[in-house]
Amino acid sequence: QGAKYRGSIHDFPGFDPNQDAEALYTAMKGFGSDKEAILDIITSRSNRQRQEVCQSYKSLYGKDLIAALKYELTGKFERLIVGLMRPPAYCDAKEIKDSISGIGTDEKCLIEILASRTNEQMHQLVAAYKDAYERDLEADIIGDTSGHFQKMLVVLLQGTREEDDVVSEDLVQQDVQDLYEAGELKWGTDEAQFIYILGNRSKQHLRLVFDEYLKTTGKPIEASIRGELSGDFEKLMLAVVKCIRSTPEYFAERLFKAMKGLGTRDNTLIRIMVSRSELDMLDIREIFRTKYEKSLYSMIKNDTSGEYKKTLLKLCGGDDDAAGQFFPEAAQVAYQMWELSAVARVELKGTVRPANDFNPDADAKALRKAMKGLGTDEDTIIDIITHRSNAQRQQIRQTFKSHFGRDLMTDLKSEISGDLARLILGLMMPPAHYDAKQLKKAMEGAGTDEKALIEILATRTNAEIRAINEAYKEDYHKSLEDALSSDTSGHFRRILISLATVSEFMGPRSEIADTPSGDKTSLETRFMTILCTRSYPHLRRVFQEFIKMSNYDVEHTIKKEMSGDVRDAFVAIVQSVKNKPLFFADKLYKSMKGAGTDEKTLTRIMVSRSEIDLLNIRREFIEKYDKSLHQAIEGDTSGDFLKALLALCGGED
Repeated sequence: QGAKYRGSIHDFPGFDPNQDAEALYTAMKGFGSDKEAILDIITSRSNRQRQEVCQSYKSLYGKDLIAALKYELTGKFERLIVGLMRPPAYCDAKEIKDSISGIGTDEKCLIEILASRTNEQMHQLVAAYKDAYERDLEADIIGDTSGHFQKMLVVLLQGTREEDDVVSEDLVQQDVQDLYEAGELKWGTDEAQFIYILGNRSKQHLRLVFDEYLKTTGKPIEASIRGELSGDFEKLMLAVVKCIRSTPEYFAERLFKAMKGLGTRDNTLIRIMVSRSELDMLDIREIFRTKYEKSLYSMIKNDTSGEYKKTLLKLCGGDDDAAGQFFPEAAQVAYQMWELSAVARVELKGTVRPANDFNPDADAKALRKAMKGLGTDEDTIIDIITHRSNAQRQQIRQTFKSHFGRDLMTDLKSEISGDLARLILGLMMPPAHYDAKQLKKAMEGAGTDEKALIEILATRTNAEIRAINEAYKEDYHKSLEDALSSDTSGHFRRILISLATVSEFMGPRSEIADTPSGDKTSLETRFMTILCTRSYPHLRRVFQEFIKMSNYDVEHTIKKEMSGDVRDAFVAIVQSVKNKPLFFADKLYKSMKGAGTDEKTLTRIMVSRSEIDLLNIRREFIEKYDKSLHQAIEGDTSGDFLKALLALCGGED
C-alpha cells in the first residue's frame, strides 16, 4: 500500500482554530455542556489541528483547554476526549506513567505500547515523558519491572531496531540457528539471544527468519516462545512477534479481546482507538472484519453507550458491515489471503506415527495380558494402541486372532466402556470403516446428526471418499448414496450426495458471481455445482476471482444469502479449502467450550486426524485460541479418556 494514508481521521478542510476554540468555549459555558458539539469538533480534526485549537483557546481565553474539558466531562468520555487532545507521544507517556504508578503494574499496557511503536515514535515517547514528568522513562521502567521482561522493555525503549530492507540470507540462517539453539536444543533457555534478535533486527529480516524457522524446526516461532519462555516476558515476546508479522492484526486482536465476553476493557479500547486513528485504522478495520466476521463498528456499537460510543464510532470511521463499506478495502485482505492459500505448500503432519521396532506378537500378548483375569490394565491398552499406526493396529488384530482365537475388538468392548471405549475402538478400525460407521450413526435412529455428516463429507479427499463408499457397502450392505437419500432432503441431500459420489472437474472460471442474488434456488444449485466438484487448487483461484467480481469473500456471501444445513455445508467446504487444519481446530474448540463437552465430535476428530494433520491442527488451535489443544483437553476431560486423548495429541505446545 506504500505511502497511502490508512487512518480514519483526516485534516478538516477549511480549518479555523479560532472558530473551533470559540465553539468549544460556547459548548462548555454556563450550566452543563454540549457534549455533542465537543465530540463532533474534536473527532473531525486531526491531532495537529487539535494542538492549534489548544493554542488558540489559551490565547483567546487564557485557559488550558484540556483542563477545561476535564472539568466539564466525566468518566470514559472524558478519558477518550482528553486522550485525543494530547499529542500522540504525550498520550503514550501518560498511559505508561499510569501503568507504573501506584501499587502494581499494568504489564499489558506496557507490552502493547512498547512492542508496537516505531523507532521514531519511541524516541518521541522518551522525550515526551521527560518533558511531562521530569523523569527518565528507562529509569522508571527499571524501577517497576524485573528480569528478562525488564531487559526486553529496555531494549525496545532504545528505538534502535534496524530499518534496512536489504536482507542478508546468511544472517537469516544464522539467526534461525541461534534461536533454535537458544531454545529447542538447549537445556533451559538462552533468553539473551531471543532478546537480542527480536529486539534489534529489522521487521523485513525477522519475517524471513520466522518463515525459515518454521521450515527448519517444523513449528512456528510462537510455539517455541510459548514452550521456552513464561510469564510477562513470554507475553511481551509474543506481542513483538505479532507486531512484526502485522501491527494492524495485533491491534485488531487486542480490540476484539477488549470487547468480547462480559465487560469491556475500556482503557485498552480508548488507548488503541486514539493511538491508531491517524495511522492504520482502515487496515485494523479490514483485518477485524475478515478475522472475526463482524465489523469493528458494529462491535463498538453493541458494547458501548452514550457520547462515549458516538466518539468511538467517529474514530472508527465507518461500518464495514454496511452495504458498500466492507469492500473493496477488506476485499484486498481477503484476496491476499486466498493468494497465499493458493501458493502455500503446507506439509501435513500427524501426531501418531508407525512405532519403531514394531512387534505385533509382543503387542498382542501384552493386550491379552492387560485384559485377562480380574480388572483391566487400561494404561497398557492406551499406551499400545495410541502409539501404533493404524496399519500396525490391523496387524495386531490379525496376530491376536492367530494366537488366541479371539477377536481383539470383541475383547476390548467387553473390558472397557464409555468415552474411552469409543476412542480405543475407533482407533482399532481402518479409517474408511471408521468414517463409514460415523456416517451410519449420524443417520440412524430418531433425528439426524447433520454436523457429523457435513464434517466428514466436506473434508475428505477423493481417495478417502471412495474408500468410505466401499467400506459402507461392505459393512452395511447398502450404498452410502442410498442411505443419504433416505435420511436427508432438498438441497442439503443433493450437496451430500454430490460430495459422496466424487467427481472432479477443473472449470475455466467462476460461475458463482453471475447468479442473481434474488434467485435462491438457482444460487444454491450453482454453488453446489462448483463447490462440490472442483479441485481445491481450482476453488482457491475461483474464490479469488469471486472477490474481484463481487467485492465479497465467498464465505461472507454464503452466510448472508443462505441458511440452515445448506449454509453450514457450503461454509464447511470453503473453510476446508481455505485451511483444513484450522477448520478442525475450530470444531475441537467448540466441542469443549462452554458447559459440557461434545465427546463424540472430540473423539471423531482426534481419531480421524491423528495420522493426517493433528500436528497442524494443534498449531492452528494455539494460534487462534491462545491456549494449546493439550491444555484444552486437560481442562475438559478426565480419567482414562483424558490419558488416551493426550497420548493422541502428542505433546504440549
